[in-house]
Amino acid sequence: MPNPAPIDDIITLDALHRDPFPIYRRLRAEAPVLRVKAVNRTLLTKAADTRAVKENPGVFSSDDPNTPMKRAFQAHTLMRKDGEAHKRERMAMAATFAPSVIKNEWVPAYQEIAQDYVANLPRGEVVDLFPALSGPYAARGLAVLLGLDEASDNDMQRWSQTLIDGAGNFGWRDDLFAASDAANAEMNALFDSLQDRHRADPNNSAFSVMLNAEDPIEQSQIYSNIKIAIGGGINEPRDAMNTILYGLLTNPDQLAEVKRKDDWDAAFEEGIRWIAPISASSRLVKEDTEIRGHFIPKGDTVMTIQASANRDEDIYEDGEIFNVYRDKAPHQAFGNGPHFCQGTHVARRSIGQILLPTLFDRFPNMSIPNTDDVIFRGFGFHGPVQIPVLLQ
Repeated sequence: MPNPAPIDDIITLDALHRDPFPIYRRLRAEAPVLRVKAVNRTLLTKAADTRAVKENPGVFSSDDPNTPMKRAFQAHTLMRKDGEAHKRERMAMAATFAPSVIKNEWVPAYQEIAQDYVANLPRGEVVDLFPALSGPYAARGLAVLLGLDEASDNDMQRWSQTLIDGAGNFGWRDDLFAASDAANAEMNALFDSLQDRHRADPNNSAFSVMLNAEDPIEQSQIYSNIKIAIGGGINEPRDAMNTILYGLLTNPDQLAEVKRKDDWDAAFEEGIRWIAPISASSRLVKEDTEIRGHFIPKGDTVMTIQASANRDEDIYEDGEIFNVYRDKAPHQAFGNGPHFCQGTHVARRSIGQILLPTLFDRFPNMSIPNTDDVIFRGFGFHGPVQIPVLLQ
């Protein structure tokens, strides 16, 4: 007889949203394969399992028809495709992320934005850096990279959060989908208005590259994949920056060593390992299979919890702790397999090599007056939603 995964009806979406890490720690030890009713998915919390699932799209497909993402984005995006269909849409943006383009165009652009935005922060005051710096910085850099320069920072951030709220709407609330519908209409109108500019003056931005390709993908997919970039491309670097800042400011000995050695890259990698900005991903099971002795039937949806995998005791000693100088081991914060994050190298540079050193150069004695005022939230995406810092 098949041995199905145990079922949990106690874990709530609110608990996963507020502080999922104690739950994940318990599940890794007691129930690493668990059907959670509140999410309507089988959660996988061990690193070996999350990696194996992501690397086997033949059995574990990204094409999950039960995800709220398709409803939120009003399209079947490249995030929910496999094989050649996924590859074609991913490659449509590849020129934007070429190493030479990142080095010659996006790094200088992000450097200029960082200098401007950090210079505008008030010295000697307590400032919540989520709305004052990390969010706008991520929004402006992404707008330039995507070719949406005309979009305001506020609109980019609002669209991003609205799409993410819709994509993570596992309770299928009507109000969240109504908000994502309105955001989609605004974005579609903007994209329509920008086509003439990008056709007349082709450039390396993602929108221009896709519009002007010799064999372009369908316009609906150009639009939906720009929206995917807006959704993840703001949250991930924004939350990474805030998390790393919190980790450094609450570990002054590590901060001093990072400054002394100029180890901002190492701080970046540890921050996104410690709290993975993109915490969970869904996969549709295409055939009957087994994970850790549990029968997983065809048609089930598993959810890889990379936020848990990145703290797995099989890989990391004291993985619950932020430690820039721990023994290095590969993490899954950027995913793995065919859907490995396309913006990885931009994120590493924009935060690890540009924003963090720029911020500490201007405010070398920053501090967090009260760590209780720092609030982390999010299930699918997780990071500080409030981080008041004394800038000095």
